[in-house]
Amino acid sequence: MPRLPTVKPHQVIRALERADFQIDHQTGSHVVLWRASDNRRVVVPWHDRDLGRGLTLRIIKSAGLTREQFIQLLK
Repeated sequence: MPRLPTVKPHQVIRALERADFQIDHQTGSHVVLWRASDNRRVVVPWHDRDLGRGLTLRIIKSAGLTREQFIQLLK
């Protein structure tokens, strides 16, 4: 299993948008994305620093993606 890269929040949001998520709204420093096909919601913290690998993994799982799918979406 490939190791997750460290990513910035804008990279995660862009990858999730490629997976058919749309930005629903932003509350404070958190961006909420939504996908209509399966009614999933994903929350991504919006900060200037990299997201930790553990947090990135939780975001990937809440989006219903695998690590490999997410890494492909980053490219």
